[in-house]
Amino acid sequence: QVQLVEFGGGLVQAGGSLRLSCAASGSISSIRAMGWYRQAPGKQRELVARLTTFGASTNYADSVEGRFTISRGNAKNTVALQMNSLKPEDTAVYFCNADTFLDTHWGQGTQVTVSS
Repeated sequence: QVQLVEFGGGLVQAGGSLRLSCAASGSISSIRAMGWYRQAPGKQRELVARLTTFGASTNYADSVEGRFTISRGNAKNTVALQMNSLKPEDTAVYFCNADTFLDTHWGQGTQVTVSS
């Protein structure tokens, strides 16, 4: 099993920045990718950014490309999402995600609110 805990989030004005962090515990050696998803009210959960642990390839949603950066922390079991130039439409609950070879794990989510 993998447990995920998110840090960061909060309220920021449009144009501002926030940084989210996620720490994994448990069977971290089984993780093959980590990422961030978000879900706005009335909408489906969507991928924001994803990072593979082997090869360190990344992919981003078109809506955040160039504004958000996903990175691994110094510790193998951490991943961060730096969010710059935030827009009101970025408002959502952000979830940390970890994929193993067998299943998918989710954090509890952290609220990001961007005011106009």
